[in-house]
Order: sequence, then C-alpha cells, then structure tokens
Amino acid sequence: MPRFLIHHRHEPGECGAVYASFRGFASPLRHRPALTSCVAGGHAIWWSVDASSERDALALAPSFVAERATATPVTEVEIP
Repeated sequence: MPRFLIHHRHEPGECGAVYASFRGFASPLRHRPALTSCVAGGHAIWWSVDASSERDALALAPSFVAERATATPVTEVEIP
C-alpha cells in the first residue's frame, strides 16, 4: 500500500481547535505520536500514513485538519 506524508498547517490561535477536531472523529491518527512544530512556533503537524490515494490519506483526518493539509506520496530509501 502506498505511503503518504500528511502535512497540516494552522494559525497560532488554532492549535486547540486542531486537537479538539479529533474528538468524536474515528481516526487511526488519534492516540498515536505525530511530529509537530507548534511548541517551536511553526504550527504544523506531520503524519506518515498508509493509504490507497491522497484522498484516502486526507480522509483519515477531520475536515478542519484535512482542508488545511496536503498528502504527499513518499517512500523510504537507504541513504548511502
């Protein structure tokens, strides 16, 4: 199955809304680690997910997150 990197950006005052948008939304992104830059002032979150398509990857997030996100196909490579 293809792998995607979901990259979500939001405004500094929206951090709480981002986290709250997951309440009541069944998602495999809940209760698992994600990379974020909010504490450092960047206000972005990244998830690595397996999905059939970009659309399916973004569907793993609530609309508040997905509408402000991109899903990029990625693969792991061994760096020589």
